[in-house]
Amino acid sequence: MSEHSLLLETPPRSWTAGSFGDVCIRVQDATSPTLNGQRLYLGLENLASGFPALVGRGSESEVRSGKTSFRKGDVLFGKLRPYLRKSTLVSEDGICSTDILVFRSSKKSLPEFLCLLTHSDEFVEHAIATTSGVQHPRTSWASLREFKLHFPPLSEQRKIAGVLGVVQRAIELQEQLIALTTELKKALLHQLFTQGLRGESQKQTEIGPVPESWEVVPLGSLVVDAPQVNMRSEAERIIQYIDVSSISRDHLRIRSTESFVLKEAPGRARKKVRAGDVIFATVRPTLLRLVRIAGEYDGQVCSTAFCVLRDKNERTSGRFIYYLLQREQFLKQLAAIESGASYPAVKDGQVKEQLVPVPQEAEQVDIAANLEACDAKIDLHRRKHIALTALFRTLLHQLMTAQIRVHDLDLDGILSQVVRENGDKQSPGLQSPLDK
Repeated sequence: MSEHSLLLETPPRSWTAGSFGDVCIRVQDATSPTLNGQRLYLGLENLASGFPALVGRGSESEVRSGKTSFRKGDVLFGKLRPYLRKSTLVSEDGICSTDILVFRSSKKSLPEFLCLLTHSDEFVEHAIATTSGVQHPRTSWASLREFKLHFPPLSEQRKIAGVLGVVQRAIELQEQLIALTTELKKALLHQLFTQGLRGESQKQTEIGPVPESWEVVPLGSLVVDAPQVNMRSEAERIIQYIDVSSISRDHLRIRSTESFVLKEAPGRARKKVRAGDVIFATVRPTLLRLVRIAGEYDGQVCSTAFCVLRDKNERTSGRFIYYLLQREQFLKQLAAIESGASYPAVKDGQVKEQLVPVPQEAEQVDIAANLEACDAKIDLHRRKHIALTALFRTLLHQLMTAQIRVHDLDLDGILSQVVRENGDKQSPGLQSPLDK
C-alpha cells in the first residue's frame, strides 16, 4: 500500500482503483444566512473529533457571513486542522461554515461509505500532508480529490458501512449511558446529603435542609493536619509530583505525574500525601479538581495549590469526605468567598471553615458505598466506550485495506468479547447487518 493512500498491493478482484474525486464531488452551493432563517447551521465546533457524529447544532439565525449549503446524505469534512478528524454524514439539509468541505457521493460510492473513508488513517494523513498555513493549517479539495484508493463495489460498501454502523451505535449507546449515569450521580449526591438513607425528617440549617440527626460542622473538624515534606531528610528522594494539571476533571483521578528528585522539583512540590487523603485544588475551586489518593501514590508529593484533607477516622479513610466536596452546595459556598480576578482562589483555611452536613459513621460508610457503586457503573461504561472506539478504528482500517472481508467477520462474537473483557457479561444487543 502506498504512503498516504489506500492503493492496495493485492486488491480483491471486485475492487476498483481510482481517486477520491471518482467517489464524490465537492458541493459549492454558496448561501447567505437570513436574519430569521431556521435552517440547521453546523460549524467546526459541531463536528465530533475522531468520530462520525455531531456534538451540537446551531441555527441559521445565529450566523451572518457567507456559508455553504448541504443536503441530507452529504458528508461534511473539516478542512481546518484535519488532524482533528472532523467529518460526519448529515441526516438533514442545512448550511455550514466555509471551513467545512461538503462532499456528495457519486454513483461509485454510498454516502455512509464515503463518510467512513474520510475517517481512515490514510485519508487523514493525506489531508494533513497537504495542508498549508502555520497558524491555521488547511487542506483543500484540489489536494483531497487526488487521494488514491481501491474501493469496493456498492454491495460491499453497504456491508462495510453496516458493520461499522453497528459498532458506532454501540459506542453512542455507551455515551448515552455515561451521560445518564452521570446525571443519576448528581441527583443521588443531592438526595443523599439532604435526605440521608434512614428516612428521617429534615431540619433547616445554614447550608439548607439535612436529616434531623445530622450535624452541621466545619469541614476542618473531620480532618487532621497533613505534614509537608522535610527538605533536609528527603531532598534526595525521587518523587511523583502531582500538580493541578495532573487531575482529570471528568474522571476525578490522577491522569499523569512527573518524576523528580525532590530538591529539583518545582517549588510548589511541598505537600506529602497518603493513601486515602483527599486533595482539592484551591485555584479556581469551582472547577472541581479533586481526587482521593490511591495506594500507588502513597507517600508522594502534591502541589501547594491543593488543600490536603486527611480523614481523622481511619474507618472512613476519606471516602465520605471525597463525596462531601463534590456537592453543588459546597462549590457554591466556595464561589461566594473566592478572591482574585484572573486566578480566583481560596485558602486552605477557608476550605476547612466551610460548614458541611455529617451523619453518624455507619451512614457515612453507606452513603460512600452508594456513590462508589454509581462511580463504578460510570467507569464500566467508560471502559466499554474506550474498547468499542478502539474496535471501530481497527475494523475501519482492516475493512478499508481488505485485511479482513465483511463475510469473514463474526461481529456478534467480537462485540460480545469486547463487552466481556470490560466487566459485563451482557452483549450490546445490536443486530448485525450480516444477519439481514
